[in-house]
Amino acid sequence: ILKPLLARLRREFNLAAAEVACHDAWQSAEVAFVTVANDSGHVHAVLERAIRWIETHHPEAQVVDWQIEIL
Repeated sequence: ILKPLLARLRREFNLAAAEVACHDAWQSAEVAFVTVANDSGHVHAVLERAIRWIETHHPEAQVVDWQIEIL
């Protein structure tokens, strides 16, 4: 489930996406998505759309918590 999901996020939203924790946990994963732009509003919108897309198109993937950090 995770590999195709991350690949699709990369294609659809032009994000860098990777599993960053819980590598050995069964049915659990922590993933990170990253994008770069000169407009923080655009970055925020893209990341929120990616989260909503996961919730809508992948009901088998339960989003438990998420946060956006702008640097």
